[in-house]
Amino acid sequence: SFIPPALRGAEGQKRSRQSDFGVRIPRPLGNGPSRFIPEKEILQVSKVDPRTQSIFEDAFAALGRLDNISLVMGFHPQYLESFLRTQHYLLQMDGPLSLHYRHYIGIMAAARHQCSYLVNLHVNDFLQVGGDSKWLNGLDGAPQKLQALGELNKILAHRPWLLTKAHIEHLLKAEEHSWSLAELIHAVVLLTHYHSLASFTFGCGITPEIHSDGGHTFRPPSLSQYCVCDIANGNGHGHLEERRGNHQVSEVSGEVEVLMERMKQLQECRDEEEASQEEMATRFEREKTESMLVATAEDEECVPSRDVSRHFEDPSYGYKDFSRRGEHVPTFRVQDYSWEDHGYSLVNRLYPDVGQLLDEKFQMAYNLTYNTMAMHKDVDTTMLRRAIWNYIHCMFGIRYDDYDYGEINQLLDRSFKVYIKTMVCSPEKTTKRMYESFWRQFQHSEKVHVNLLLMEARMQAELLYALRAITRYMT
Repeated sequence: SFIPPALRGAEGQKRSRQSDFGVRIPRPLGNGPSRFIPEKEILQVSKVDPRTQSIFEDAFAALGRLDNISLVMGFHPQYLESFLRTQHYLLQMDGPLSLHYRHYIGIMAAARHQCSYLVNLHVNDFLQVGGDSKWLNGLDGAPQKLQALGELNKILAHRPWLLTKAHIEHLLKAEEHSWSLAELIHAVVLLTHYHSLASFTFGCGITPEIHSDGGHTFRPPSLSQYCVCDIANGNGHGHLEERRGNHQVSEVSGEVEVLMERMKQLQECRDEEEASQEEMATRFEREKTESMLVATAEDEECVPSRDVSRHFEDPSYGYKDFSRRGEHVPTFRVQDYSWEDHGYSLVNRLYPDVGQLLDEKFQMAYNLTYNTMAMHKDVDTTMLRRAIWNYIHCMFGIRYDDYDYGEINQLLDRSFKVYIKTMVCSPEKTTKRMYESFWRQFQHSEKVHVNLLLMEARMQAELLYALRAITRYMT
C-alpha cells in the first residue's frame, strides 16, 4: 500500500544501518500524523480503500510529499479529493497572484493562529518558488502591498463582521501599492482557506512530518519509551489509553441513543407545529448571545512564539477580548447576501473556476454522510449536520430565517459547544482532552468529519463577510 517513506518499516532498518557509519539519524518525535488519533487507524484507511490509495499517490506525484493533513483527511476520500483539487488550483494553477505571493499569504494567515505546522510548510514552499528570504524576517520586510493586507488578515481571522467597504477601498486605491479586484479575491480566498485549515490542523492534533521543524529529534529514545513531547501531548502507552477508553464507554453509554431520540422528537415537533417568525428571530438572538459567552478551552493566554508572530502584526488582537467587553455582533441575514446567490458568482467572475471549486467543497462537507452514528446504521444525520453548520454561522452573527435555532441546544451539548467555539475562534488552544470529551462513543472518522464541517463553515462565514464588503465597494 502507498505509505509515505517516513512511515515505512524498511526505512527504520536503513536508518539503523546508516547509524553504524556515525551518521546522525533523526527520529520522529510524534506517534504518527495526529496526536489525537491512533496511527494504526489512520494508516489502515489507505490499505482498505483503493480510492484513498490512488488519491494519496496522485497527491504525492503532484507535490513530492504527502502531508499529515491529507493522511488524516483520508478517512473521507470524496472530500479529500475536492480539497486537494481546490488547494492545488489556489497555489499552483494560473491565477492573479504570483506563486511566492500565494505562499506568503498562506504564512500570514496560518500565523494569525500561531499554526507553526502550516507556517513551516509554506515557508519551505515560498523559498522553493523563489521567494525572497528577507520577507521571512517579518511582515515589515515584505513589500508594502502585502503589509497592507495585514489588517484584512487580522479582521477576517477574528472578527469578520467588522469588515467594511472602506477596508476594501484602502487596498484597491493605494496608488503604486494597489491591489486589483482579481488579486484581492485570490488573496481573500487564500486567507480564509488557511485560517480555517489552521482550525482543522489544531482540531485533529496534526503533528509535523519527520523532515519538518518540530517533527524530529536526534536524541536516542529513552529506556522508558517516552519522549517529552509525548508526555506533553498526552500520548502515552497504548494500553493506558485503552484502559481509560473502556472506563469512558461505560460512563457515557447511551450518549448516542439519547442524541438519536432527540433528533426523532425534534422531527415530530417540526411536523406538528411551526414557530412564528418573531419566535424564530428571538431564538436566533438568544443562541447568538449565548455563543458569545461559551468559554474557549481553558481560556489561558497563548503567547505566540517570535518565530510565528513576526509574520503578522498586533498579536494581542483576537476573538475573545471583544466578547468579554460585551461588544455586540450584528446579525447578517443570509436572505440579503448568500454564498449561493451572491458570493459564488462574484468569485467565479473575478477568479474563474474557483467559485465552482469552493462550491463543490462546501457541498461535499455539508452533504457528506455514511448514514451512521457510532455503532448505528441507516441513520439520517441531516438535522445534526445542519445544527453544527448553523451554530458556527450563528457565532459569526449569520442567520438563516428558515432555521429554528432552538434545535441547537437540543443537539449540541456543552462540551461539544466548547470544542466548536475553541476550534473555530481560538484553534491554537484546542487540547486532546477537549477532543476526547465530546461525542465519546463516536469513531475518530466521525470526529474528523465534524472537523471538516467546522473548517468549511468557518471558511464560508469569513468569505461571506469579505465578499459582501467587496460587493458594497463595487456598487
